[in-house]
Amino acid sequence: MPTRSDAYTLMTSHVKNENLQKHMFSVEAAMRFYARKYGEDEELWAMTGLLHDCDYEEYPNLHEHTQVAANWLRTEGYEEPLIYAILAHNDLNIATHPRTNLLSKSLYACDEVTGMITATALVRPNKSIIGLEVASVRKKMKAKGFAAGVNRNDLVQGAAELGVDLDHHIAFVIQAMSSIAETLGLNGLAVPSSLN
Repeated sequence: MPTRSDAYTLMTSHVKNENLQKHMFSVEAAMRFYARKYGEDEELWAMTGLLHDCDYEEYPNLHEHTQVAANWLRTEGYEEPLIYAILAHNDLNIATHPRTNLLSKSLYACDEVTGMITATALVRPNKSIIGLEVASVRKKMKAKGFAAGVNRNDLVQGAAELGVDLDHHIAFVIQAMSSIAETLGLNGLAVPSSLN
């Protein structure tokens, strides 16, 4: 079974966009926290999050996205549950890969919410996720022009499919992402040194 280090190498070899990498780190952290909550395999779940969009930069067309990744991952010897969940997070694959298990549901639920949380943190004066309130995220969700790339329906549906309250889900993912705030560049602005 490939390690987290192998997964990181695979992801970064195909994803050069720093923001997309940070998105995958965010989903990795959220998936690790959910695995712990549900008593599941933390490494498997975390790697599923880390790799879920590994083909997106090179294959953004949704008819190819996740299909290409699945081929790469099978070649590299990744476990089928991880590959299945990655395929299932793309709605175009829902007929062949319905989200019927906890791993698939969790990945889908964590995907869009991390984007909304990141965008909300970045418009705070200190650009920090630390202390970010659920109410702030919910308020930004209602603002039509804000973080237009985040699909609100997917965000709401993800929590519903997982069977968790949306506010609790947002709070839980904020907690997960806060644990790697520095990696995400969301640990707040450096305090400028005095000029004397």
